[in-house]
Amino acid sequence: MAGINLKSRLKSIMIFLAIVGPGIITANADNDAGGIATFSLAGSRFGYSLLWSLVPITISLIVIQEMAARMGAVTGKGLADLIREEFGVKTIFFIMTLLVIANAGTTAAEFAGIAAAGEILGVSKYIAVPIGAILVWLLVVKGTYRIVEKIFFVSIAFYGSYILSALMIPGLDWGKAVAALAVPSFQMSAPYVILLIALIGTNITPWMQFYLQSSVAEKGIKARDYKYSKWDVIVGCITTDVISFFVIVATAATLFKAGIIVENAGDAAVALAPLAGKYATTLFSFGLLNAALLGATILPLTTAYHVCEGLGWDAGLDKKLKDAPQFYALFTATLLFGVAVVLIPGAPLMRIMFFSQVLNGVLLPFILYFMLRLINDKAIMGKYVNGAIFNAVAWGTAVCLIILTTAMVVLTIWPGALSVVGL
Repeated sequence: MAGINLKSRLKSIMIFLAIVGPGIITANADNDAGGIATFSLAGSRFGYSLLWSLVPITISLIVIQEMAARMGAVTGKGLADLIREEFGVKTIFFIMTLLVIANAGTTAAEFAGIAAAGEILGVSKYIAVPIGAILVWLLVVKGTYRIVEKIFFVSIAFYGSYILSALMIPGLDWGKAVAALAVPSFQMSAPYVILLIALIGTNITPWMQFYLQSSVAEKGIKARDYKYSKWDVIVGCITTDVISFFVIVATAATLFKAGIIVENAGDAAVALAPLAGKYATTLFSFGLLNAALLGATILPLTTAYHVCEGLGWDAGLDKKLKDAPQFYALFTATLLFGVAVVLIPGAPLMRIMFFSQVLNGVLLPFILYFMLRLINDKAIMGKYVNGAIFNAVAWGTAVCLIILTTAMVVLTIWPGALSVVGL
């Protein structure tokens, strides 16, 4: 009997290892250049006080990512495919247009991260950015799904540099950091609320749902093996927010303590040098370069996936260039846009990044609405529709995100909104 149980466990482990990938990669890719910048700003401006938000953010991320992966496994289709089939071409075209614009801006932010990290490490952006773009293009166009996935896994391992940079900080009060994670502390100020919403927005973005579902479908994961894919999602969501925790802790323990507020991850890396040593700066910069390269690969891929699915064109990393010309053309065009914007002297990168984030914020509630409609349709999902409790959590997450997204837009356009209501 013991031998049978051992054999069964080994089989389960082998199946999990074969399936693992889409969930972990998608979640960790969200710790991109913009994400690292947001975490750095949170730590440098508010210290440990925003750490508590990572707990509900992680729960919400797991709920939403799980739904996307489940739909991909059950239907074998991407999210754009399902929206087009169930809600029509006009609906997917509207979503597609906004997402293309938002992804283009975010891709530019990724290459801005490559430029910043390169210059800190002594390489001009006019060298680092083109080399980065060429490497990304060759990986996607010449590689297969399995090759690209393995490279992504290697890239994710290097996120450990953020953990190391935090551990190198002398005298860091870990007890205070853990306490801030467990006990919520809220400040009724516009900067605090906007940054809280930014933390949510940088962890849960529209492109993630499209990329994850497309990846699950392309990898060929079936409903019978979904229990393993679910753990792939859970592990990915937890690990990505563990990295977020260490970035906030590192900047809170050094920059906040010294009264230094940064606007981007590159500034944070430079500011760490006199406070935590040059090795901490090097590790932080290397982590930024790695995160930006991963994001610069996945964002253009997401654009190519959802546009091709929405228009019924062939898409996928396992397809040759001649078999899916539109897929690779869209990927290349998005990549080149990001490169071109960053290399233009005096380009308004902050405005582009801000505009793309606003679009993401506006688009996310729509995506969640369609996801929840689809996943509760028995004609599509069969027995895999949401249960009552899970549905309540999912709808609650969607409503909270809609409220917070609305608040973000209002507070950004009208910074004095809180004072009007006496807060």
